[in-house]
Amino acid sequence: MGIEFTKLHGLGNDYHFIDGSRYSISDPGGLSRRMSHRHLGAGADGIILVLPAANAEFAMRIFNADGSEAETCGNGVRCFAKYVYERGMISKTRFVIDTLAGPNPVELQVNNGSVERVRSNMGQPRFERSEIPMEGPDGRVIEEPIEVGGATHHISCVNIGNPHAVLFVDDATTAPVASLGPRIERHPAFPNRTNVEFVSVRDRQNIDMRIWERGSGVTMASGSGSCGAALAAMITDRADRRVDVHLIYGALTIEWADDGWVYQEGPAEEVYSGVWPEDSA
Repeated sequence: MGIEFTKLHGLGNDYHFIDGSRYSISDPGGLSRRMSHRHLGAGADGIILVLPAANAEFAMRIFNADGSEAETCGNGVRCFAKYVYERGMISKTRFVIDTLAGPNPVELQVNNGSVERVRSNMGQPRFERSEIPMEGPDGRVIEEPIEVGGATHHISCVNIGNPHAVLFVDDATTAPVASLGPRIERHPAFPNRTNVEFVSVRDRQNIDMRIWERGSGVTMASGSGSCGAALAAMITDRADRRVDVHLIYGALTIEWADDGWVYQEGPAEEVYSGVWPEDSA
């Protein structure tokens, strides 16, 4: 019979969505590795399971391309909202998606039945070293030197449901994301590994960002990564508390509101649907 799935992306950050109420997936990590392979599979940054929840309208589980499970995913949340609304699984334009990082309220902008943009509450940021988590003394990690491959780099860290290490560079579009990113991701200072963002500042309302995503490698975009990049720019006084994060295929708007919550807003697009030729995994 196979497993029906739908591929969606948020500014190029792409995932295969599977209705977990229809299929029993015993090894979602293994399935993600097979489906996500860019040459031998269907090609994606991972898979996302759409599941029922006890205290929210839905629950979401995210598995990266390497099979590891992620706590949250900003682009995935927006795509999730589009997936369930456009399939009639919910009629409300405001609802909650439960993730391993906690509940994620979403608000949909709908035009003629199509979800054009989604605004989601990504939670409250955490900056203390132990909350990243990162080895070392208590306190915030701001412009802290870290040794990688015999060179010193300076990072600022934040947890917005998952960990982020941000480097400010002259030009994010030419930064050594593929070579330096994995070395910082797996640096022994990060017991749970970390996402790595390379950021350059245009002005106080606009920044450029490229990302090495924990468990997936170089990706075109990241919602939580955009939040991490924006928050690092804010706490180092490089940006205002509402900023557009420019990625390869567009921009996300990130706001650290006066109430302390972080919001991200942007598009979500459906690519295609298919059937993966396995009954379960």
